[in-house]
Amino acid sequence: MLCCQRVLGWGRFALLWGCVLVCGTARGAGVTLITHGYGGNVADWVIPMCNRIPLRSDFPGTNHTRYQFSITRSGNLLYTTVTLLGGGDPLTSDSGEIIIALDWSTLSSLGGASSSEIAAEAAEALLASNLIPALGGRRLAELPLHLIGHSRGASVVAEMARELGAVGVWVEHQTTLDPYPVNLLGDPGTMRNYANVFYADNYWQNRDFPAGKSLAGAYNRYLPELSGGYASGQNHSDTHLWYHGTVDGNTPAGDNLATITSAQRSTWWTALEQAGTNAGFRYSLIGGGDRFSSQEPNGPGNGRINDGVNRKWDLGAGAGANRTSLPANSGAWPNLVRLNLAGTNVVVSGQPVPIALYYQLGAAPAATGSLSLYLDLDANPYNENETELLNCTLSGTGPNAVAALSTNAQPNPAAIMPRTYRLFGRLADGSRARYLYAPQTITLTPSLQAPTLLDPVWQGNQFRFTLAAMPGQRIVIQRTPDFQTWTPVVTNVMRGPSAQIILSASSADPPGFYRALLTP
Repeated sequence: MLCCQRVLGWGRFALLWGCVLVCGTARGAGVTLITHGYGGNVADWVIPMCNRIPLRSDFPGTNHTRYQFSITRSGNLLYTTVTLLGGGDPLTSDSGEIIIALDWSTLSSLGGASSSEIAAEAAEALLASNLIPALGGRRLAELPLHLIGHSRGASVVAEMARELGAVGVWVEHQTTLDPYPVNLLGDPGTMRNYANVFYADNYWQNRDFPAGKSLAGAYNRYLPELSGGYASGQNHSDTHLWYHGTVDGNTPAGDNLATITSAQRSTWWTALEQAGTNAGFRYSLIGGGDRFSSQEPNGPGNGRINDGVNRKWDLGAGAGANRTSLPANSGAWPNLVRLNLAGTNVVVSGQPVPIALYYQLGAAPAATGSLSLYLDLDANPYNENETELLNCTLSGTGPNAVAALSTNAQPNPAAIMPRTYRLFGRLADGSRARYLYAPQTITLTPSLQAPTLLDPVWQGNQFRFTLAAMPGQRIVIQRTPDFQTWTPVVTNVMRGPSAQIILSASSADPPGFYRALLTP
């Protein structure tokens, strides 16, 4: 392993931070793509679902970007056009979140296209560097991908994962809603969760036609009769309405065709699912749910949340055969598979910050890549308000292995002031790079090391001395003539390891004894 730690300091000064690792979620930039099925469109329920995501209380920022991708045919070729639905510049938003409604309505019925054809075009759009001018040459596939599809659309997103896997791109999350591939239209007869899918969940029913199915390698949540919502006999549509209710926790909630009322809130979800707030979209990166949980929300024997974690390699949930090997994988793209703050929640002052990650890199083990870790003021890796924490070279794994790495990073106290940050990683291999945020925030607090007053000098009516302390500390200088009464004379927030203090002596402020106190 070629990973090396870069520790930045201030020469002879031992400037070290106290770090508090805050348990919880620090959701970061990502792409969420949602698509419909046979005979569907994006206006009825897809765009309403897209619109609700940034309104969640746990959304990682105040702005975002929403697009509609429309796939159509001209002659023998498929084309993707992009329409801005809402939000701002993806390079400057504080959330870094990009939400896409994938519309293939003109090709979703008889005489249209197979799910594999649509998937190939949609995957190419995610990999393109020139599809969205606002991205400035960056590709959507650089960010973690959450692909959500209903009915035939579930087959589309599963095939998208295969297409992306062919060039080495991992899909962070694949959600299938009542999956129903149509063999007659050329869809693959068997849907699979491929080796490049980190987490998979599947929500299905078999009471009404079309009926979905359970998928190997996913957290499978069977949905019984869902009364209310869409009209009787439309449980297939109620499946995406059920998921909408996990995106939008309000009551009433709904799309443009059906509504979730208090009656559905009390009957559609189990007690553990907490009326939809602890189900479905909760297990996305945005939702921040624990995907390694062994809970069985639908009752014993009816699926564990962690069933959906990739076990082709042991990524934290154990190893097992719950993924289908990719038919092809060139290993052209590097991948950060997992990134976490490790160790205890409190790192004693003077200790580095432990970090653990999993990655896949290169077409062969002889390849190398560049890993950079950053502390970020928000959740967008593109808006240039991050500070580099570590940079090192990683050895390749090849496309059939995943490597685990534990390392330590030392924040530079001269460059990084105390506050709460998000941690993200960038793994680059030539012109391609992928980003991933850790699911925890990190709060840097000033060291509790006592400040010191040094080198006192009297010059005329001025008293000069050096205050030595840790950057970020708030220091109050006090004076006393008799060691009984101490009076504050100056307050200084340290921007470096030392500061020059100059005090004027007068009849109102006579010389005395001085001390420096560390204050909150």
